[in-house]
Amino acid sequence: MSKPLKRIHLAAHFPGVNNTTVWSDPEAGSHIDFGSFVHFAQTAERAKFDFLFLAEGLRLREQGGKIYDLDVVGRPDTFTVLAALAAVTERLGLTGTINSTFNEPYEVARQFASLDHLSGGRAAWNVVTSWDAFTGENFRRGGFLPQEERYSRAKEFLATANELLDSWHGDEIVADQATGTFLRDAKAGSFVHTGQHFDIHGRFNVPRSPQGRPVIFQAGDSDEGREFAAAGADAIFSRHATLEAGQAFYTDVKHRLATYGRRPDELLVLPAATFVLGDTDAEAEELAQEVRRRQVSGATALRHLEFVWNRDLSSYDPEGPLPDIDPDVGDHHIAEGRAQVRMYRDPLATAREWRELAAANNWSIRDLVINTGNRQNFVGSPETVARNINHFVQADASDGFILVPHITPGGLDVFADKVVPLLQERGVFRAEYEGPTLRHQLGLAHPDDARGEQRAAS
Repeated sequence: MSKPLKRIHLAAHFPGVNNTTVWSDPEAGSHIDFGSFVHFAQTAERAKFDFLFLAEGLRLREQGGKIYDLDVVGRPDTFTVLAALAAVTERLGLTGTINSTFNEPYEVARQFASLDHLSGGRAAWNVVTSWDAFTGENFRRGGFLPQEERYSRAKEFLATANELLDSWHGDEIVADQATGTFLRDAKAGSFVHTGQHFDIHGRFNVPRSPQGRPVIFQAGDSDEGREFAAAGADAIFSRHATLEAGQAFYTDVKHRLATYGRRPDELLVLPAATFVLGDTDAEAEELAQEVRRRQVSGATALRHLEFVWNRDLSSYDPEGPLPDIDPDVGDHHIAEGRAQVRMYRDPLATAREWRELAAANNWSIRDLVINTGNRQNFVGSPETVARNINHFVQADASDGFILVPHITPGGLDVFADKVVPLLQERGVFRAEYEGPTLRHQLGLAHPDDARGEQRAAS
């Protein structure tokens, strides 16, 4: 008997701090004007996507005291944008990236509970950590947490936020809808938490929201990140672009769930993916190469090379050969915000490999970065892209994709108009939304379901 077709999950990624967007394209728009967010969100909802995802950057990327030349240089507050988008969309999930290193559980739980109420049950939280002093300078902590403490704090942060959200139980409260006050059970909202990172007690002041808790996303490829996702996340992002790497990641993460008493379908694997469409595969391939060249300027190429060489390479010609000096493997790092984590674990080996590639292909520094950096995941005609996306999902390399267009805000339009109908024809993507909340679209149970079953049994 053949395996039944899996339903594909699709989401739309509004870029944060990055050099993905091709600013030189006349179709590129603002990353701060609300109209850009509205266009992007409403296109995603028209295409019946699961959710919109807002990336986040708590500080602009710098190197040598200069902001990266092709980066997005600003972003309004995540909660403000998502709350505003709740008023101009009806079914689209609203996912925000909120840091667990520099925030507090009460504040974040209150914000997500409020967003879930305002949106009618469409809130989702991408839980991330931060490891660098460069970002930490913006906060009162004025530094960073060692790597071994990042996930320790994140786990307790999420657990504490869930305790706050769970402190209101629907069957224990009789609310006066006219005044918004509860009429009985003085324990509603009460919480006490004592742990390594948080010692708080009080009363949570936002009643139980439509989803009970926001849907939880986690981005992390390390062993700690995978384990964190398996323990408590509803979906995990990944960055594996090939079928084989995607299948290995998918299998590893899904197998970890049993340790926590969870089924494989309780955690979705959703890699980020770029795309370039053309009327033919050849046209798309040509356009993809042009897009990549626009995403990697000479200055961007040198900054990328400095991650490996750990030296100031500003005197080198990006259209010239690679440096003949070896990387500096000292403890310091030239890239601000990356002092504690090297981007490449063996810089000397990476430099040797890149020199060999450059010599074999007659590549300049910029050519090398263009051809070894992140490439477009799906390139081709609409038929080719739809077929390849479906193949990845049916082959258990993912449960779907978070799409990152290279034009904002209109770059999603062509995918919505030309690829989505082909996936719908194959019977692997929805024609209508399954229900009012994001948990309905993702096929996730409500956190109160288990408690309801226990009450019915008693």
